[in-house]
Amino acid sequence: MKSKRAEIIAETAITLLAERGMRGLTHRAVDEVAGLPPGSTSNLARTRSALLALALERLTELEVTIFGPILDMAKDTSKTDALDTAAEMTARVLWVQLTVDRRRTIARYELALEATRRPELRKIYDEVGVRFRDPTVALLSAVGSPDPVRHGRQIVAFSEGVMFDAIVGAGAEPTLDDLRLGARELLRGMLA
Repeated sequence: MKSKRAEIIAETAITLLAERGMRGLTHRAVDEVAGLPPGSTSNLARTRSALLALALERLTELEVTIFGPILDMAKDTSKTDALDTAAEMTARVLWVQLTVDRRRTIARYELALEATRRPELRKIYDEVGVRFRDPTVALLSAVGSPDPVRHGRQIVAFSEGVMFDAIVGAGAEPTLDDLRLGARELLRGMLA
């Protein structure tokens, strides 16, 4: 983030997206919830698109910080335990997004839906997605996937489905062990 104030505004926007949805995110609401003087948010992010982009930028920063070490697990893996490491990494990322970062995951879904209607936000959202898909493809290549790009898309789709089902669907929230088992079964099926 460019400044402490930008970080506060972005964090507050994320919280409002998670708690109130897209309609509850206004410049005035951010100022009020953040305890900032009126006009502070619109001074930093003049338009709604700029405010949404700021929130997405902050979400990306946070996810890179949180998931970076988990994604790095794959780099220190021998071929013999690569599949278990990949399953563990997938399970931990999912578990964090469903528990510790649940608020951020909900905000990300709000932004993802909005990105389907705003080309300028879609562009940012797609660029961000590559930062998380590329390490997945690299990991699948390391574990011996015959088609790491396709399998990477499938792992991401599996992960998004698990999160969506647990957060807004009718499914029960999975435990970390459930997530490990599901990821291991998926990876074994891909690599069989």
